[in-house]
Amino acid sequence: MMPPNDDGLYHDEVGSWTKDKYRLVSLYDELFSTGMKGKWTRVYVDLYSGSGLARVRNTSRFLWGSPILALTVRDPFDKYVFCEKSEDSLRALRARVQRLAPAADVSYVQGDCNDGIEEICALIPSASTSQRVLSFCFVDPYDISTRFSTVRRVAEHYVDFLFLLALYMDANRNAAHYADPGNQKIDDFLGRADWRERWAEAQGEGKVFPRFLAEEYASQIRTLGYRPVPFHKMKQIRSDEKNLPLYHLALFSRSDLAYEYWDQVLKYGNPQRDFPF
Repeated sequence: MMPPNDDGLYHDEVGSWTKDKYRLVSLYDELFSTGMKGKWTRVYVDLYSGSGLARVRNTSRFLWGSPILALTVRDPFDKYVFCEKSEDSLRALRARVQRLAPAADVSYVQGDCNDGIEEICALIPSASTSQRVLSFCFVDPYDISTRFSTVRRVAEHYVDFLFLLALYMDANRNAAHYADPGNQKIDDFLGRADWRERWAEAQGEGKVFPRFLAEEYASQIRTLGYRPVPFHKMKQIRSDEKNLPLYHLALFSRSDLAYEYWDQVLKYGNPQRDFPF
């Protein structure tokens, strides 16, 4: 795969820590796509796909975004669905996909994933007696705006999720605002409105808001038939600048094998270590 460089098209700008996120996502893509090859029709769904290329802020360094990383794995997925709200980003992504993976089966949805969820789900192939379908859905928002109703709808398919939970860079900064009974942001994020009572109890026990939300979210995901995920299995990503926590990457699956893959990703997920294949 060619190194990422400025190609003259629109691109995103990201913090330097984003390289850690993309490395972990890329490693999981590889394990999933290769491990499931020949067993399932494999579908990759990206709810916040971006433009496919990002420049590290205040540098000349570029990174491939999650759609390009998924398209260029050793054993490509059978189907790709990319959703992106920004018209500029989606236009640039289309051009990059056409150049880098012209033979890939790719569908695009322009708009907010919460609003376009029915269109997204309609693009995921239906399972049948002759076709088993397994999807991997990457959910990479800048804040906690992904509604649980959206996740529930995607989960009607057989799908693994990898979430960016913006627990520090959004939720923690705005905790008091979101706790206001008139604010429905976390109600929509969790898919329930009774969390404030439990948060009051958790505060009394000394629990911090990001961990409370992470555990609440994992509890909600379990109601959809997913395996339990303890907080320590959610990979924390920190700022390179001040070493402050930003968000967690959390895998949710109905299969133990997915968590074995994730354990391998966490084991080998730093620039000094690579998978032993």
